[in-house]
Amino acid sequence: MRRLMIAAAFATTPVLTFAAGTESDTPPTPTETTTNCTNGMVWDSDTKACVEPTDSSFNDTERMNAVRELAYAGRISDAERVLDAVEDQESDGVLTYRGFTARKAGRMNDAYTWYTRALSANPNNLLARSYMGQWHVESGNIELARAELSEIRQRGGRSTWPEMSLRMAIQSGSGYSY
Repeated sequence: MRRLMIAAAFATTPVLTFAAGTESDTPPTPTETTTNCTNGMVWDSDTKACVEPTDSSFNDTERMNAVRELAYAGRISDAERVLDAVEDQESDGVLTYRGFTARKAGRMNDAYTWYTRALSANPNNLLARSYMGQWHVESGNIELARAELSEIRQRGGRSTWPEMSLRMAIQSGSGYSY
C-alpha cells in the first residue's frame, strides 16, 4: 500500500533533473553497467565491454550516471570506485554522492563531512540538503532534519524530489533513497 501511495505521488509530480545532471525522481534504468559489469567497471557501448571508468572515453556526466545507477542498485563500493574516476572531485554533485555512499555504507561521520562540503560548494544543492536531512533523521535529530526541509522549501524546492524524499524520511523515521 505504501509503495502504491508513493507511486501515486510521483505520478502527479513532474520529473526533475538536478544540477549534477544525474538525479531525478525516478530510479535509474538498469544498463549493462549493473547487469553485466562487476568490480566498479562500467559498460562502454563503443567497445561493447566492461571497462575501467578511467579507461573509457566517458565524461563526468556519464560517470555520474553510472554512479547513480550503481548506488541505486546497492553496489556502494562500485559506485565509490566510479566516483574516484570523476575528474572534478570538488563538484557539489560528487561531494553529494560521496556523502550518500558513505551514509549507505554506515560511515555516518564521513557522510556528514561530505554533505557539509557539498553545501559549502553549492548552498542551493537541494539533493545534498535532502540527504543531509536524512542523515539527521538516521542520527535521531528530527529537528535538524526539519530545518533542512525548511531550507529546501525556502530555496524553491517545494514539491521536488529532494523535498518529498526528506519529508517521507521524517515521517517514517528512516532515510529514503527512491
